[in-house]
This record gives sequence, structure tokens and C-alpha cells, in this order.
Amino acid sequence: MNTEQTALLMEAEDGASLWHDAWLRLKKNRAAVTGGVVLIVMVVLAILTPWIAPYGYEAQNLDLGATPPSAAHWLGTDIFGRDLLTQILYGGRISLAVGFIATAVALVIGVTWGAVAGYVGGRIDSVMMRFVDILYALPFMIFIILLMVVFGRNILLLFLAIGAVEWLTMARIMRTQVQSLRQQEFVEAAVSLGLPPSAIIFKHIIPNALGPIIVYTTLTIPSVMLLEAFLSFLGLGIQPPQTSWGLLISYGAETMEEYPWLLIFPGLALTITLFSLNFLGDGLRDALDVRGSKD
Repeated sequence: MNTEQTALLMEAEDGASLWHDAWLRLKKNRAAVTGGVVLIVMVVLAILTPWIAPYGYEAQNLDLGATPPSAAHWLGTDIFGRDLLTQILYGGRISLAVGFIATAVALVIGVTWGAVAGYVGGRIDSVMMRFVDILYALPFMIFIILLMVVFGRNILLLFLAIGAVEWLTMARIMRTQVQSLRQQEFVEAAVSLGLPPSAIIFKHIIPNALGPIIVYTTLTIPSVMLLEAFLSFLGLGIQPPQTSWGLLISYGAETMEEYPWLLIFPGLALTITLFSLNFLGDGLRDALDVRGSKD
């Protein structure tokens, strides 16, 4: 028996963990891997923007005006003579930040709310989930607009406002997961040891529900980014002098007949990122599907 056969035999005897098995299946999904690579590239570009942007963020040339792509300006310039590639790089920082931070806010609220409701059960669970149902019935756009009217427009509020309307689905998903996990033996053992409910929820139940949480995260980020783009398109999101892909698309739409590149390139940046996140999310969903591991 050679070394390779011995390694395979040892792996078969030890058994592959769920995460190892999921990683192997994910690597076979070319669309998901490509999406993950593209997402990493986008994040790296956003982080390194101040050092790799070809021009300064506030640099403009009114005499130059809007010009099509050229050797000096690879993606052209806008009506103020600002380099479009530079604007897209800086806009990507804001759009990605909104996507990740607002999703993190939604996860913290949704996971905590759903886990507590699912573990406690009874009347408390009923009251908490009826509150979720009521929020579901409210038009989220009106809710965000009211927040911005009352508290003013700033980027931090945008993070919180979007996160505050995206946690509802996560709460329902988490509640269902906790209801199925609280009957498991490891939870009963933790209860018999006298651990407080908070420790059981956050140290034992939530870590065992990471699969659905991770999948939902990758599918929520593009939804949040699209929502930010929509708000910025309506003039309710990011405000100048800051910029985002949604704001650039809004400006490009106003001049698309005369200067189509102002709409095409920011739109491509947003579209590629959204597709990458969706491909990665679909791949993670399939990879973490326990039933799929049996196929």
C-alpha cells in the first residue's frame, strides 16, 4: 500500500467534517469560485484605492469636460473633467462598505432576535414574531425615508437604516434553525449542566447554525448594495462630495444619450459585483446542504 492509499484510508477512517466536505464541494463549483475571486479583487481594490487611483478624488478639469475613454483616462471623464475610473474606485469603497456593514447590522439584530424567540418559545416567541410580521407589512422605503427626514442624511444612518429593514428574514430563518436544534442532545446536555440560556444560545446553538447564516449573509450583501444604489439613484442615499456606484449610475442616467460611458462603466462595476456575490451565495448554499453531501 503506497502513501497516497494510506492517506485516503486514514481520511476515510477519520471521516470528513461538514466544513471540509463543504469546502471540497465548493471548489468544484466554478461559478462560485469565480465569484469569490472577483469579490476578493473588488475588496482589495477598494482598500487600496487611495494608492492605486490614477488621479486624486477631488481632481477635476472643467476645460476638459466629459471625454470618452482614452489613454490618459481609461474609462473617460465626467462633465466636471473628473477621471471616471477614480470615481468608480472611490464609489466602490462606499458601496461595498454599505453592503458589508449594513448586512452585519442586520445579522446582529436578526440572529439575536430569532435565536431568542426560537429558544424561549411560548408566548414570548409569539409576541416577538408578531412584531416581525408587523414590520414586514410596513413599506421599508417609507421607513428609511422617515429615518433620514427625522435624523438627517449621513452615511452612518444609511448603514443603520438599511440594516434595520434587512434583519427580518434572518430572524425567521434563525428561529426555525433554533427550534430544530434546541431538541438536540448537546443542548439538553448544556441545560443539564446548569448553563444559563444566554450561554446555550450564543455558545452552543448559534455556532451550530452558521451554515444558513453564512449563506444568508452572501445573499443579503448584494440585496443591500442594490438597495443603496436605488436610494442613491433617487437622491436619498449617499450625498456629494461622497460618491457610490448608485450615485454614479444616477448621474450617468441623466446624460446617457450624450455620454453613455458615464452610465455603462459604473453599471458594469455594480453588476459584476452583484453577480459575483450571488454566484458565491448559491455555491455556499449548495456546498453546505447536508443532503448534497450524501449524493
